[in-house]
Amino acid sequence: MKIGAIQKTSLLDYPGLISAIIWTIGCNLRCPFCYNKQLVLEETEEIPEKEILHFLEKRKKMLEGLVITGGEPLLQKDIAEFTEKIKKLGYLIKIDTNGTYPEKLKELIDKKLVDYIAMDIKAPKNKYSQLTGTKTNTSLIEKSIEIIKKHAPNYEFKTTFIPQLLKKEDIIEIAKWIQGAKKYYLQQFKTNTSLLSPKMEKTTPYTKEYLIETLEAIKPYFKECHIRGI
Repeated sequence: MKIGAIQKTSLLDYPGLISAIIWTIGCNLRCPFCYNKQLVLEETEEIPEKEILHFLEKRKKMLEGLVITGGEPLLQKDIAEFTEKIKKLGYLIKIDTNGTYPEKLKELIDKKLVDYIAMDIKAPKNKYSQLTGTKTNTSLIEKSIEIIKKHAPNYEFKTTFIPQLLKKEDIIEIAKWIQGAKKYYLQQFKTNTSLLSPKMEKTTPYTKEYLIETLEAIKPYFKECHIRGI
Protein backbone atom coordinates (compact mmCIF):
# COMPACT_ATOMS: atom_id res chain seq x y z
CA MET A 1 0.00 0.00 0.00
CA LYS A 2 1.25 3.45 -0.92
CA ILE A 3 0.29 5.58 2.07
CA GLY A 4 1.11 9.28 2.12
CA ALA A 5 -0.38 10.60 5.36
CA ILE A 6 -2.00 9.62 8.64
CA GLN A 7 -4.24 11.36 11.16
CA LYS A 8 -3.98 9.45 14.40
CA THR A 9 -7.37 10.37 15.86
CA SER A 10 -10.65 11.60 14.42
CA LEU A 11 -14.09 11.92 16.00
CA LEU A 12 -15.77 13.04 12.77
CA ASP A 13 -14.69 10.98 9.79
CA TYR A 14 -16.17 7.61 10.72
CA PRO A 15 -19.75 8.25 11.88
CA GLY A 16 -20.18 7.24 15.50
CA LEU A 17 -16.66 5.89 15.98
CA ILE A 18 -13.26 7.07 17.15
CA SER A 19 -10.99 6.41 14.20
CA ALA A 20 -7.64 6.99 12.58
CA ILE A 21 -7.37 8.13 8.96
CA ILE A 22 -4.83 7.18 6.30
CA TRP A 23 -4.48 8.78 2.87
CA THR A 24 -3.32 6.65 -0.07
CA ILE A 25 -1.09 8.03 -2.80
CA GLY A 26 -2.32 8.36 -6.39
CA CYS A 27 -5.65 8.92 -8.14
CA ASN A 28 -7.05 8.16 -11.59
CA LEU A 29 -9.05 11.41 -11.67
CA ARG A 30 -7.95 15.05 -11.85
CA CYS A 31 -10.80 16.96 -10.24
CA PRO A 32 -9.79 20.65 -10.33
CA PHE A 33 -11.30 21.26 -6.88
CA CYS A 34 -9.38 18.42 -5.19
CA TYR A 35 -7.62 19.53 -2.00
CA ASN A 36 -5.25 16.55 -1.81
CA LYS A 37 -3.02 17.80 -4.61
CA GLN A 38 0.23 16.24 -3.38
CA LEU A 39 -1.37 12.83 -2.98
CA VAL A 40 -3.04 12.90 -6.39
CA LEU A 41 0.14 13.98 -8.17
CA GLU A 42 2.23 11.57 -6.07
CA GLU A 43 4.43 14.35 -4.74
CA THR A 44 4.53 13.18 -1.14
CA GLU A 45 6.73 10.81 0.83
CA GLU A 46 5.49 7.31 1.39
CA ILE A 47 4.89 6.04 4.93
CA PRO A 48 5.87 2.35 5.23
CA GLU A 49 2.89 0.07 5.69
CA LYS A 50 4.55 -1.62 8.66
CA GLU A 51 4.60 1.71 10.53
CA ILE A 52 0.85 2.07 10.04
CA LEU A 53 0.20 -1.49 11.20
CA HIS A 54 2.46 -1.03 14.24
CA PHE A 55 0.61 2.15 15.22
CA LEU A 56 -2.79 0.49 14.85
CA GLU A 57 -1.65 -2.51 16.86
CA LYS A 58 -0.65 -0.20 19.74
CA ARG A 59 -3.90 1.82 19.61
CA LYS A 60 -6.36 -1.09 19.49
CA LYS A 61 -7.89 -0.24 22.86
CA MET A 62 -8.32 3.46 22.02
CA LEU A 63 -9.49 3.39 18.40
CA GLU A 64 -12.49 1.63 16.90
CA GLY A 65 -12.16 2.24 13.18
CA LEU A 66 -9.83 3.10 10.32
CA VAL A 67 -10.79 5.44 7.49
CA ILE A 68 -8.95 4.81 4.21
CA THR A 69 -9.15 7.77 1.87
CA GLY A 70 -6.95 9.33 -0.80
CA GLY A 71 -6.24 9.83 -3.56
CA GLU A 72 -8.26 6.82 -4.58
CA PRO A 73 -7.82 3.83 -2.24
CA LEU A 74 -9.18 1.28 -4.71
CA LEU A 75 -6.36 2.20 -7.10
CA GLN A 76 -4.05 0.31 -4.75
CA LYS A 77 -3.35 -3.19 -6.04
CA ASP A 78 -3.08 -4.69 -2.56
CA ILE A 79 -6.08 -2.95 -0.98
CA ALA A 80 -7.77 -6.31 -0.21
CA GLU A 81 -4.64 -7.72 1.46
CA PHE A 82 -4.17 -4.53 3.48
CA THR A 83 -7.76 -4.36 4.69
CA GLU A 84 -7.57 -8.02 5.68
CA LYS A 85 -4.62 -7.17 7.97
CA ILE A 86 -6.62 -4.31 9.49
CA LYS A 87 -9.64 -6.51 10.10
CA LYS A 88 -7.43 -9.04 11.90
CA LEU A 89 -6.50 -6.25 14.32
CA GLY A 90 -10.20 -5.88 15.12
CA TYR A 91 -10.91 -2.55 13.41
CA LEU A 92 -13.99 -1.49 11.50
CA ILE A 93 -13.06 -0.03 8.09
CA LYS A 94 -14.49 2.92 6.18
CA ILE A 95 -13.34 3.53 2.62
CA ASP A 96 -13.79 6.73 0.60
CA THR A 97 -13.97 6.09 -3.14
CA ASN A 98 -14.73 7.86 -6.41
CA GLY A 99 -16.61 4.80 -7.68
CA THR A 100 -14.50 4.01 -10.73
CA TYR A 101 -13.49 0.55 -9.50
CA PRO A 102 -16.78 -1.34 -8.98
CA GLU A 103 -15.17 -4.80 -9.17
CA LYS A 104 -12.73 -4.02 -6.35
CA LEU A 105 -15.57 -2.50 -4.35
CA LYS A 106 -17.64 -5.68 -4.73
CA GLU A 107 -14.65 -7.83 -3.78
CA LEU A 108 -14.15 -5.94 -0.51
CA ILE A 109 -17.85 -6.16 0.32
CA ASP A 110 -18.05 -9.87 -0.53
CA LYS A 111 -14.99 -10.64 1.60
CA LYS A 112 -16.40 -8.53 4.47
CA LEU A 113 -13.33 -6.28 4.40
CA VAL A 114 -15.21 -2.98 4.49
CA ASP A 115 -17.91 -1.82 6.92
CA TYR A 116 -18.75 1.67 5.62
CA ILE A 117 -18.39 3.12 2.13
CA ALA A 118 -18.46 6.84 1.30
CA MET A 119 -18.71 7.46 -2.44
CA ASP A 120 -18.28 10.82 -4.12
CA ILE A 121 -20.85 11.59 -6.80
CA LYS A 122 -19.02 14.31 -8.67
CA ALA A 123 -21.77 15.54 -11.00
CA PRO A 124 -24.80 14.54 -13.06
CA LYS A 125 -23.87 12.12 -15.85
CA ASN A 126 -23.62 14.76 -18.59
CA LYS A 127 -21.06 16.78 -16.58
CA TYR A 128 -18.98 13.99 -15.10
CA SER A 129 -15.85 14.33 -17.23
CA GLN A 130 -15.89 18.10 -16.77
CA LEU A 131 -15.84 17.73 -12.98
CA THR A 132 -13.27 14.91 -12.90
CA GLY A 133 -10.82 16.59 -15.28
CA THR A 134 -10.52 13.40 -17.35
CA LYS A 135 -12.73 11.25 -19.57
CA THR A 136 -14.80 9.20 -17.12
CA ASN A 137 -16.85 6.11 -17.91
CA THR A 138 -20.11 6.79 -16.07
CA SER A 139 -21.20 3.16 -16.47
CA LEU A 140 -18.53 2.32 -13.87
CA ILE A 141 -19.98 4.98 -11.59
CA GLU A 142 -23.46 3.53 -12.05
CA LYS A 143 -22.23 0.02 -11.25
CA SER A 144 -20.64 1.24 -8.02
CA ILE A 145 -23.81 3.09 -7.03
CA GLU A 146 -25.90 -0.07 -7.47
CA ILE A 147 -23.37 -2.28 -5.67
CA ILE A 148 -23.29 0.08 -2.72
CA LYS A 149 -27.06 0.50 -2.51
CA LYS A 150 -27.68 -3.25 -2.69
CA HIS A 151 -24.72 -4.78 -0.85
CA ALA A 152 -22.77 -2.31 1.33
CA PRO A 153 -23.12 -2.91 5.10
CA ASN A 154 -23.40 0.86 5.62
CA TYR A 155 -22.79 3.77 3.28
CA GLU A 156 -23.23 7.36 2.21
CA PHE A 157 -23.06 9.29 -1.04
CA LYS A 158 -21.74 12.84 -1.11
CA THR A 159 -21.21 15.72 -3.53
CA THR A 160 -19.04 18.79 -3.12
CA PHE A 161 -21.14 21.74 -4.27
CA ILE A 162 -18.78 23.81 -6.42
CA PRO A 163 -19.74 27.25 -7.75
CA GLN A 164 -19.16 27.76 -11.50
CA LEU A 165 -19.29 23.99 -12.05
CA LEU A 166 -22.52 22.89 -10.32
CA LYS A 167 -25.89 24.55 -9.73
CA LYS A 168 -28.97 23.55 -7.78
CA GLU A 169 -30.42 21.94 -10.91
CA ASP A 170 -27.34 19.69 -11.18
CA ILE A 171 -27.72 18.54 -7.58
CA ILE A 172 -31.37 17.72 -8.27
CA GLU A 173 -30.27 15.62 -11.26
CA ILE A 174 -27.82 13.75 -9.02
CA ALA A 175 -30.59 13.19 -6.46
CA LYS A 176 -32.87 11.72 -9.12
CA TRP A 177 -30.02 9.49 -10.33
CA ILE A 178 -29.27 7.95 -6.91
CA GLN A 179 -32.71 8.36 -5.34
CA GLY A 180 -33.62 5.89 -2.64
CA ALA A 181 -30.09 5.93 -1.25
CA LYS A 182 -29.82 5.61 2.51
CA LYS A 183 -27.77 8.76 3.11
CA TYR A 184 -26.61 11.73 1.02
CA TYR A 185 -24.46 14.71 1.99
CA LEU A 186 -24.20 18.02 0.18
CA GLN A 187 -20.72 19.31 1.03
CA GLN A 188 -19.63 22.93 1.16
CA PHE A 189 -16.76 23.82 -1.15
CA LYS A 190 -13.67 25.09 0.69
CA THR A 191 -10.65 27.05 -0.50
CA ASN A 192 -8.56 27.11 2.67
CA THR A 193 -5.92 24.80 1.17
CA SER A 194 -4.00 24.28 -2.07
CA LEU A 195 -6.27 22.89 -4.79
CA LEU A 196 -5.36 20.88 -7.87
CA SER A 197 -6.38 23.84 -10.03
CA PRO A 198 -5.03 27.16 -8.62
CA LYS A 199 -7.86 28.98 -10.43
CA MET A 200 -10.38 27.23 -8.20
CA GLU A 201 -8.77 28.75 -5.11
CA LYS A 202 -10.28 32.12 -6.04
CA THR A 203 -13.81 30.70 -6.25
CA THR A 204 -16.25 31.97 -3.63
CA PRO A 205 -18.27 29.17 -1.99
CA TYR A 206 -22.05 29.22 -2.21
CA THR A 207 -23.90 30.90 0.65
CA LYS A 208 -25.39 28.89 3.49
CA GLU A 209 -28.82 30.01 2.31
CA TYR A 210 -28.30 28.58 -1.19
CA LEU A 211 -27.08 25.27 0.24
CA ILE A 212 -30.16 25.02 2.46
CA GLU A 213 -32.43 25.91 -0.48
CA THR A 214 -30.80 23.15 -2.54
CA LEU A 215 -31.00 20.68 0.33
CA GLU A 216 -34.74 21.26 0.71
CA ALA A 217 -35.22 20.49 -3.00
CA ILE A 218 -33.51 17.09 -2.77
CA LYS A 219 -34.62 15.82 0.65
CA PRO A 220 -37.58 13.84 -0.76
CA TYR A 221 -35.20 11.60 -2.73
CA PHE A 222 -33.35 10.18 0.30
CA LYS A 223 -33.90 8.54 3.66
CA GLU A 224 -31.34 10.93 5.18
CA CYS A 225 -30.02 14.12 3.60
CA HIS A 226 -27.73 16.68 5.22
CA ILE A 227 -25.32 19.55 4.58
CA ARG A 228 -21.72 19.09 5.65
CA GLY A 229 -19.13 21.82 6.17
CA ILE A 230 -21.10 24.93 7.16
